[in-house]
Formats: sequence, C-alpha cells, structure tokens
Amino acid sequence: MLLDLLCILASYLIGSFSSAVMVCRLMGLSDPRLAGSRNPGATNVLRLHGKRAAILTLAGDLLKGLIPVLIGKLLGLPDPVLAAMGLAAFLGHLYPVFFGFQGGKGIATFIGVIYAFAWPIGVIFMLTWGIIALLFHYSSLAALVASAVSVFSVGYWLPKPWYTIATLIMVVLIFWRHKANIKKLIAGNERRIGEKD
Repeated sequence: MLLDLLCILASYLIGSFSSAVMVCRLMGLSDPRLAGSRNPGATNVLRLHGKRAAILTLAGDLLKGLIPVLIGKLLGLPDPVLAAMGLAAFLGHLYPVFFGFQGGKGIATFIGVIYAFAWPIGVIFMLTWGIIALLFHYSSLAALVASAVSVFSVGYWLPKPWYTIATLIMVVLIFWRHKANIKKLIAGNERRIGEKD
C-alpha cells in the first residue's frame, strides 16, 4: 500500500514539471506563461518561439504521462494503481505544485498516459486527431474529438473500470480546460491550423 501511494505521488510530481517553462528557460527564451495565450503548452511555445522549442516541449509533456505508468507496469503494480498513476501525472500537468498550480491544457500528457495504458489507444487518438484536423483544420477540435473517442477506445481495449474512470476524468478536464476554444469554435473565430495572427 505504501509503495502504491508513493508511486501515485511520484507520478503527480513528475507531471508537475512544466516542460514548456523549463525548455524555454534552458534555451534562453521568454516564459510562455507571459505572452500569447499564456498557456504553458507546445502550441503556445510554437507560436512564440518556433518549432524546435515546441517539439521539445511536446516530447517532455508526452513523456510525463508515459514514463510513470510504464514504471508502474515494470514494478508489477495492479491496474487500479496504474490508472491512478496516469491520472496523477495528468493532474500534475494541469495543476503543477512547482508552478503555482497553473499548468497546461493536458493534451500531450494525456496522449502519453493512454499510450502507456495500451499503445493501440494512443494510435487511435492520433488517427482520429489527424482525420478531424484534415477535415476541419482546427487543432483544438481535433484534440477534443480524439480525446472523447479515447474513452471508448479504453473501454474496448482495457475492459476494466479503473482505466475507463481515469480516462473519463481526464477527458472531462480537457474539455473544461478548452472551454475558451469551444466558445471560439461555436462563434466561428477559432484559429485554424497554420493560421497567422
């Protein structure tokens, strides 16, 4: 029980490291929380500082979700703990203790978590994202649809309630974090992929 709790706590702390802030600091770039959308995520870093910084940020955020769950699997932890570890890493990204509980929107970390749950779920997410993005040219819409589809993918590939519950909580939080984007989509003024300011 103690190991389980320590692993869940460690997952949250790993998730709490802001890849966007740390990448920008290491590269001598401005804090992404102070400009653009003020969101410490890869999309805002891309708009502010270019592809290299954005790719590093994306990779860091994805690994924050992937690594804790994979470590848990190597330790042979039970499914409820693995699901909790994935959720904890995700919550760490959204509400990082090291950065005043002001984190990102969670998509990249969510992808890392579901890939660690079962890699086909991650592949389905990426395929769904790609199809929606190709059809409608909105990154936010693609992310929201792909996230929602993931709940059903998890239910199919991992028919255990712990994973479905954890995934559903993450998806609800993703929609909550994207509420401004949803309003813009409804109003028709959301920025399209590749669209300049």
